[in-house]
Amino acid sequence: MPTADGPAERRQLRRDLRRRRRALTLRQQRMASNRLCRQLRRMPEVQRARRVALYLPSDGEIDPRPLIAWFEKRCVAVYLPVLRPLSDNRLWFVRYHRGTRMAINRFGIPEPDTRHGAHRARRLPAWALDTILLPLVGFDDAGNRIGMGGGFYDRTLAFARRTRPKPSLIGLAHDCQHVDALPVAGWDVPLDAIVSDQRLVRTRSGCPARNDDGR
Repeated sequence: MPTADGPAERRQLRRDLRRRRRALTLRQQRMASNRLCRQLRRMPEVQRARRVALYLPSDGEIDPRPLIAWFEKRCVAVYLPVLRPLSDNRLWFVRYHRGTRMAINRFGIPEPDTRHGAHRARRLPAWALDTILLPLVGFDDAGNRIGMGGGFYDRTLAFARRTRPKPSLIGLAHDCQHVDALPVAGWDVPLDAIVSDQRLVRTRSGCPARNDDGR
């Protein structure tokens, strides 16, 4: 499996891993999603959460949407990330249900319409969530992560490096996105776990060194 040693290598690795996950067939995607969700439903931090954020998949990302119906049956409030208007690459987390008005953001990803999310009663600050399920591009066995390059999650979750309590932060990926090792950057926000369709990586003391160049 590949490793990454510097910015140029990380950019190339990101391209390679995105191609790898996009190459999965629809059947492989569905099977991976079902295996992922089975693993997540067994995790204590998912079972006990009452307010959960997840994402709608794009660009071959592993799909957590089968969890939405399971959360609804458990009366768990589900939130989606929304590109926060007039800010420097930060996210809102907006309440989502079947009737939520959606829009396509500048990256081509569906999200709750900004006019819907602008109402404070419909969104929560990240620190008020119990669990956040976030996408990634690559990961290693130490819990390090590389994202899409925008830095949205790192900026939004920067408080988690210095504040307790904090949400449980769980990265999701296809197992083909696993690599031997990733470098660490000073702005990284540690994850508590990374879950793929074939493995669960628990990080040391819940606070690993982790690399994230963005979503």
